[in-house]
Amino acid sequence: MQFWTNLKTRIEWLGLVVADKLLAILPLDVASAAMGKAWRWIAPLTERHPRAISHLQAAFPEMSAAEADFTIRNMWENLGRIAAETLQLPRLLRDRNRVVFRNPEVLEKVHQSGRGCVFVTMHGGNWEVVGIPNQTQNLPIAGVYQALSNPLSDAYLSKKRAPIYRLGLFSKSHRTAHKLISTLRGGGSTAFVADVRDRRGVEITFFGRKATATHIPAYLARSAGVPVIAVRACRTTGARYEIEGKEVEIPRTPDKRQDALDGTQAIHDQFECWIREDPAQWMWILKKWQ
Repeated sequence: MQFWTNLKTRIEWLGLVVADKLLAILPLDVASAAMGKAWRWIAPLTERHPRAISHLQAAFPEMSAAEADFTIRNMWENLGRIAAETLQLPRLLRDRNRVVFRNPEVLEKVHQSGRGCVFVTMHGGNWEVVGIPNQTQNLPIAGVYQALSNPLSDAYLSKKRAPIYRLGLFSKSHRTAHKLISTLRGGGSTAFVADVRDRRGVEITFFGRKATATHIPAYLARSAGVPVIAVRACRTTGARYEIEGKEVEIPRTPDKRQDALDGTQAIHDQFECWIREDPAQWMWILKKWQ
């Protein structure tokens, strides 16, 4: 049994490497577009397509069936582009004109404070690139991510992400929070993709429905006395992005638990506001409400 598990792991990893090498042959915008079109054609044939539509229509009950289907197909195309761009992150990093910060004064404020912050983003636009502008502002950050079940593929992708996160890239675990609070108190920043379901987190309202979310970003920011900056990546043309940042107010009262809850709700309120602007940019396949 272990033999077949190891074989499957290696085959999956090999497929990832081959895809990466093939995409590297193409111009970056072409590679992104090609993968996007492939996903737009193939992904609607999977069981995740109707699930994404049901999530979208629950959030936008006024949306027609045809409009919902079209929106989710656009979502698939964007996710396909993200898949290609993640594999080609080194090329995105080399061309600083591809990812720019729309309102750099947000980062400049953090830089001038001499302290770090907690960055939070969502599965929208391309969440893999939101940390790139921090390099030009000399804001060292530590990233938190969900490790893949395939350790070879996880290591392969982590190596591509590593240059963005000068203070380290940590998989989610019970020990990670202690590392992050030390990072923040030492003047560094941390980054989370904070819109996934977390049954060990807190209950919040998202698109008018109850959902669960991690309270760790709000808790860390409150504990370290640093701001929370919500960021999103807005695709402009091809594999080019504008990053927008907005500070989210985190309460600081004697009730730490309630502050973390209210702060997490405020973060998700900002996410919802952005998602409503362009629903196709968010990943509706997430089981956020289950």
